[in-house]
Amino acid sequence: MNDVPRMTSHRPYLLRALYEWIVDNGMTPHLLVDATRAGVRVPPHTVKEGRVVLNVAERAVARLQMDNDAVAFTARFGGVSHPVLVPVEAVLAIYARETGQGMALPEEHAAPGSDGGEAAESDATPEASGTGGHEVVLGVVPGGIDDDEPGEGDDDGGDDGDGSPVPKRGAHLRVVK
Repeated sequence: MNDVPRMTSHRPYLLRALYEWIVDNGMTPHLLVDATRAGVRVPPHTVKEGRVVLNVAERAVARLQMDNDAVAFTARFGGVSHPVLVPVEAVLAIYARETGQGMALPEEHAAPGSDGGEAAESDATPEASGTGGHEVVLGVVPGGIDDDEPGEGDDDGGDDGDGSPVPKRGAHLRVVK
């Protein structure tokens, strides 16, 4: 029997720390979410290939809460307000929209001899996570992408709410296998 005490997940702590780092640097935090995970509540039309990118900047969401279990907020998608709930284990990465800098959050794995618990989910293997057992590398990809990104606020022609237009971004996050 292993007498090592079991610690809580480090994922929510990493998520909050990286969110704060991105915001403190004046950047726009985005979450890459596995929308196929249980408990994820996002508007279905925002999901592409089982994933969704959410802008979680203060100007894009209302009532943002990041606790140890989930990220919850209300955001406008196509001008319509929707509640969003993302369990922490469904967050694949957090990054700054402007630079692509951030982090792919590591999968939780059960400790040998543990009783399973939340970290021993059957879909926690690299094969089930869609990476095919390969290391996930994030990089900035030159060239813009469409501006219909979920969580970007309502479709008001590119105004972020403070009177200044939102600049076109020249990079986005890509998973490289």
